Amino acid sequence: MSLDLQSTPHWRQGYRFQYEPAQKGHVLLYPEGMIKLNDSASAIGGLIDGQRSVAAIIKALQAEYAEAPDLSEDVEQFMEVARAQHWIELR
Repeated sequence: MSLDLQSTPHWRQGYRFQYEPAQKGHVLLYPEGMIKLNDSASAIGGLIDGQRSVAAIIKALQAEYAEAPDLSEDVEQFMEVARAQHWIELR
């Protein structure tokens, strides 16, 4: 199933994205545990708010990191992994 850039990612129920001082970084908390996210995943995860589409997230990141090459592939890859791992739902 290909990724629709107009779909809106939502963290699944029971999952929470937050900064964790003890981990010195952003994490994804869920009932069975925690996942520490790298800087790229944290930047993407911080924009998942249930309001922005995948395309809007890409646009916001391109504006913030204007010197970076096209970030579309990185965002799409994150969304695919997050969906496969059941961290997010795309609506």
